[in-house]
Amino acid sequence: MRKASLLLTLLWYCCTIINAQHFLLDSGIIKFKSEAPLEIISAETNTYKAIIDTSTGEFAISVTIQNFVGFNSKLQQSHFYENYMEIDRYSASSFVGKILGPFGYTQSPTNITLKGTLDLHGMKKARIIEAKLTWLDRNTIKITSEFSIPLKDHGIEIPRVVHQKIAEVIKVDVSAILKAKT
Repeated sequence: MRKASLLLTLLWYCCTIINAQHFLLDSGIIKFKSEAPLEIISAETNTYKAIIDTSTGEFAISVTIQNFVGFNSKLQQSHFYENYMEIDRYSASSFVGKILGPFGYTQSPTNITLKGTLDLHGMKKARIIEAKLTWLDRNTIKITSEFSIPLKDHGIEIPRVVHQKIAEVIKVDVSAILKAKT
């Protein structure tokens, strides 16, 4: 978590120094879903941080794993936190990188590509994620994306005894409203 917070702070500081246009998360939600043959596990959080520097296309997103709520039961939540995400060792996840291609102000929704490093469960993996960017006005951006994360890419092991209850690939849905920092 410290690394992700430090990255966000550093990116914000750099944006301030060069007087760039940067956008900070105003509201949003991150949801995940595991659809396995015997069980569906889903949770969400609306507590995360995000910043975009529109002059360079650089972005950073950070989420504290323990902020995910909405599990089917307290036991399921406890297993997620302790057995799979190991929040005592890996308390946060981040995605840091750059938006590829131009993404200046337009009245039409634009498909964008995010290229960066996803740090999840202590393992960093290069990722390219497709998203949709919509300018709600000149000072407000909405970004949405749906993508999948194979658990094995981040060293998250599923014990054989629960293999039918946890999907090997998790679906993630992100929605963020970012406002220009003035």
